[in-house]
Amino acid sequence: MFFKRLREDINFAKKSDPAARSKFGIWLTYSGVHALSWHRIANFEYRIHLKLLAEITSKFARFLTGIEIHPAAEIAGGVFIDHGTGVVIGETAVIEKNVIIYQCVTLGGTGKDTGRRRHPTVKEGCVISSGAKVLGGITIGEYSKIGAGSVVLKDIPPHATVVGVPGRVVRINGEKLPDNTECCLDPIVEEICHLRSRIDELEKLISKDGQ
Repeated sequence: MFFKRLREDINFAKKSDPAARSKFGIWLTYSGVHALSWHRIANFEYRIHLKLLAEITSKFARFLTGIEIHPAAEIAGGVFIDHGTGVVIGETAVIEKNVIIYQCVTLGGTGKDTGRRRHPTVKEGCVISSGAKVLGGITIGEYSKIGAGSVVLKDIPPHATVVGVPGRVVRINGEKLPDNTECCLDPIVEEICHLRSRIDELEKLISKDGQ
């Protein structure tokens, strides 16, 4: 199983990174691949109740790669952590196959959640761009894209594009959402839309009084 997932990680890295020259080079030099390999070992140790050893393995991997993955996190084969420095993946996070994660991404908790689902579930085919923070026991739908620097605090539907702080859905299936739909997805934008609508009403009233 370890070597099968290692092959899947290397194959997906080769497919996803246009700068990759060879699979052998990826295996030797890619810190994301190294971090995932160490995580497979730490996760095995964690599952057989060698939790202290798993934590030590995880911290050693962080020292080598700059990537911190909790030993209990569930990560499928065929995940690519590109560059990777500063990536943090929490204890109850779940990452499915064909996911790309860039540097300084956090899949973390809000500090308020309890129980088995305190960290995100990232579905197949997602791309999480550099600096994005995905927090809480939420789900990122299949093939969604999280923009650089976004802060995502709620569930995201499949095939969506998310930008901003807080993160809001601006496209689904590559098509831009109508303005009124975008308002419904973001409380701050919703309030701005409400104010804009109220201003329009007041301007109409002033125009009628002037006539």
